[in-house]
Amino acid sequence: MKQQLRIQTALGQRPADLLLKGGRIVDVFTGQIYTGDIAVCDGVIAGIGSYQKGLYTVHLEGRYVIPGLINAHCHVESSMVVPEHYCREELRHGVTTLVTDPHEIANVAGMAGIRYMLDASENAPVNYYVQLPSCVPATPFEHAGAVLSAADLLELQAHPRVLGLGEMMNYPGVTSCDPDVLAKLEAFSGQVIDGHAPGVSGAALQAYACAGIATDHESVTWAEAREKLRAGMAVLVREGSASRNLTELITGALADGVSTGRMAFCTDDKHLADIRRDGTIRHNAAMAVALGLPPVQAVQMATFNAAQIYGLRRLGAVAPGYRADLVVLDDLDHFQVAQVYKDGRCVVRDGELLVPETPAACPDAILHSVHLPACDAARFRLPQREEQPVLVVQPGQIVTRRTQIPSGDVEAEIAAGNLRKLAVVERHHATGHIGVGLIQGYGLRHGAVATTVAHDSHNLIVAANNDDDLLLAVRTMEEMDGGYCLVQDGKVVGRLPLPVGGLMSAAPTEEFLPELERLLAQARAMGVTEGIDPFTTLSFVALPVIPEVRLTDLGMFDVTHFSFI
Repeated sequence: MKQQLRIQTALGQRPADLLLKGGRIVDVFTGQIYTGDIAVCDGVIAGIGSYQKGLYTVHLEGRYVIPGLINAHCHVESSMVVPEHYCREELRHGVTTLVTDPHEIANVAGMAGIRYMLDASENAPVNYYVQLPSCVPATPFEHAGAVLSAADLLELQAHPRVLGLGEMMNYPGVTSCDPDVLAKLEAFSGQVIDGHAPGVSGAALQAYACAGIATDHESVTWAEAREKLRAGMAVLVREGSASRNLTELITGALADGVSTGRMAFCTDDKHLADIRRDGTIRHNAAMAVALGLPPVQAVQMATFNAAQIYGLRRLGAVAPGYRADLVVLDDLDHFQVAQVYKDGRCVVRDGELLVPETPAACPDAILHSVHLPACDAARFRLPQREEQPVLVVQPGQIVTRRTQIPSGDVEAEIAAGNLRKLAVVERHHATGHIGVGLIQGYGLRHGAVATTVAHDSHNLIVAANNDDDLLLAVRTMEEMDGGYCLVQDGKVVGRLPLPVGGLMSAAPTEEFLPELERLLAQARAMGVTEGIDPFTTLSFVALPVIPEVRLTDLGMFDVTHFSFI
């Protein structure tokens, strides 16, 4: 019956449920723009042409119509709000489809965390798809809250919103034919498998791609991205809060004159405050156009390319038979969103969300997740050695550099503000594992910054210039069940509770955002370096799959050689 109604609507024999008249339609198939009316029936585009009858008619007066935007790879948990609230912010800026990877909550709560994310997004106002986390924990070089096997993941493989396997961060496990890694790759061989291969090239990259891994979002140079494209992988161009690779990749693609047909936009990790200010994929598209990418190509990367990569049939185009997920723009330069239609219903108009905010319910299984051992200053002493390795952070990147310093010079360098103490405390099972090291380039004049958002095992990370503030920050994080914390001169000067797995807040966005922005401003006032996100950058220093050096709860780790220092 639905098919009959759509056909009759396309033929003009019955009025459209929604009629968008006089729009300039961006055609992702031909790369052209043409004018026409869009007739929608039952949430699907029935026809494009000249239509006169609509139960509800909107005159677009020459505005551009593009498909709903697709965020090709994101971690909802990194926004620090639960799915119910995150989806609304994405929708506000024209994103109607998300490809998510819940490996953050999975590293805290295992399968219960993944099920929570699926349940919480069941009635989301966007298309919410999931790639099941492949690396929980990410490596054997840290302790997470759970361990997931191929058998565990298969429990959810047939879920209608599960597309495949999430980013395979254990690339040494792929090339060494680790049995557990191969079991996961084999189990999901008929679905999309995401990659995570920073700096991997040559024969190792060929082996990685040969294993069936289809995408990668970790390229920081154009040469790296081009090699991955040549290996048949789709390149997801990332622009998040801490990792900002779009300018390098788009500039390189334009200079080389290569096709962007196998490239799409993603954010990976982006704070809610940044999303509210800039959006996600619309921001990526506008940046790319400003760099010289033709606007229609930017639209293709933001919509159709992502749909093709992930096998999302009937999404990503303005054409008959496609879902009526549409975005109306005033121009194709800045990608400012005028209207958003989801399944043929107007859900955003001039920045105002027209869908009600739903309360968030969180099961006990993912609450109360911070469990720490007894700690005193002695637990945070640097290891005894002649020279201390130093983790150097870089503005706009999550890759790090390694340097070193004589142990006898450490105290003076901390006093001069050049170095800060860094610690990672296992926080899931109170095992007592604590890694201690040094960080350079972070800034922070005086005090301590702490977070339980710490990719990917999400242990507690703290940076400080003195042990008293460091210890108070650690104790405060346990009292508030995780989140962000700022300490200065023995006082807690800022706190943002994230009780859902120590990662997310269920508070309404309008309450949460001002507190987040205040905390970010306070951290900046404490001297965190410009270009360094005070918390997002810190959250990546424990991720032992991204070069060059990291600190986990087991100690300083050399990613280049995949061994502890």
